[in-house]
Amino acid sequence: MTRTALVLGGGGITGIAWELGILKGLADSGVDLSNADLVIGTSAGSVVGAQVTGERSLDELYESQLEPPDDEIGARLSRATLLRMLLPMVLPGSPHRKRARIGRAALRAHPPGGAERIEVIRSRIGIGDWPAGDLRVTAVHAETGDFVAFDKLSGVDLLHAVAASCAVPLVWPAVTINGSHYVDGGMRSTANVDLAAGADAVVVIAPLPRSFSKATSISAQLAQVAATRTAVVTPDQQALVDIGKNVLDPRKRADAARAGLRQAADVLDEVRKAWL
Repeated sequence: MTRTALVLGGGGITGIAWELGILKGLADSGVDLSNADLVIGTSAGSVVGAQVTGERSLDELYESQLEPPDDEIGARLSRATLLRMLLPMVLPGSPHRKRARIGRAALRAHPPGGAERIEVIRSRIGIGDWPAGDLRVTAVHAETGDFVAFDKLSGVDLLHAVAASCAVPLVWPAVTINGSHYVDGGMRSTANVDLAAGADAVVVIAPLPRSFSKATSISAQLAQVAATRTAVVTPDQQALVDIGKNVLDPRKRADAARAGLRQAADVLDEVRKAWL
């Protein structure tokens, strides 16, 4: 049987909405990616991964993005914050060391724990257990820089795994799991496509396709996977306008969802060829 992998990248509050719009639009046209053998979620993608492998339908999940975002907490991912994230990555050192620098900066910026943020994640995914299928949620150990991919066998509950994956350094607190602290899996790669190794068909949906380095770029990691059929979906120009410049702005959630739904028609043929 052909092994399929759906890779869902990071992209903030608007990234969640745009991804759900894409997935609903594709499913409406007969290409349902939620039945993938393997689902990999990073940051925003971890939320979507947990949602689409759960019990709620894509229709329901999409409609929820059009409702007032009362349960969300807005923030601004400013240029200054991005520069503070970038500096530890361009200084010399191994990937582990670079990620640990960001992790330590996150711990200095906010006390770890993030109880309020965890409740936001709960409002998105519920308290549900890990799905029966293969869902992997990425995060980075703040102290060591180790990259981890939580799954149903990891001994970590789904809620905290997703909260850790969404803990954007310098913006949100690191999440405490079993006495350790974890931050956004996007600090390694915005999509962590290489976790799809072994899949024959890989579809990547990535609201933020840029990477910290060429080695962790979507194209480089996809080449490592060496799947026979692939498709990469990123926001088109109109979607970028609809999403806006601040991916952590809840007010743009509905616009981003509609943008994904619209764009799904344009990427349908490419995704269909890769998936079916």
